[in-house]
Amino acid sequence: MNKFFLVLIILFSIVTAEERQVDRNGKNSVVFHSTTTLLDFEGTTENIDGYLYWEGDSLIPKGSEFYFEVKPATFRTGIGKRDSDMRKDVLETDKYPVSSFKGKIFETERLKNTIKIKAKGIFSLHGKTKEITVTAKIKQVKKKLLIQSNFSLFLKDYMIDAPSLMAFVKVAQEIKLSLSFELLEVK
Repeated sequence: MNKFFLVLIILFSIVTAEERQVDRNGKNSVVFHSTTTLLDFEGTTENIDGYLYWEGDSLIPKGSEFYFEVKPATFRTGIGKRDSDMRKDVLETDKYPVSSFKGKIFETERLKNTIKIKAKGIFSLHGKTKEITVTAKIKQVKKKLLIQSNFSLFLKDYMIDAPSLMAFVKVAQEIKLSLSFELLEVK
């Protein structure tokens, strides 16, 4: 019986896993782009958290878990009243303080110094969830992984009414997101 447990311990020690987490001191940014018929505007934050986790010896294989989250109350558009209205009336950040994506990588394309990935998972915003596919480019620079991703969300999918900036100018349903963040190896 002791030999059986010894074999199990040896087998489990052979399986390797790796996790990378957001470097809070890194160059991180999340930007949303929104349009109206009269103007375009964007909001930015550096407040992103997340991780990339995989098992095995290869770097970021299919099946790797990809997660990130942002606190919408930390976005800044450059206009205090717009920020306040967005937090209170549109996104209701008191009730829904975190937006997140959690998915599994199902496609990888390895280029010279970049890995392009596609991950399918659940995006959560405003208390609602929707399955989406996120694409990203991952580049290893020294001990960090640099992640860049661009994708769009539609406000109606998350039961968010497109706000009006003036009585007759509505914000577009499509919100474009650009994410750039750095991951460090977890020891």
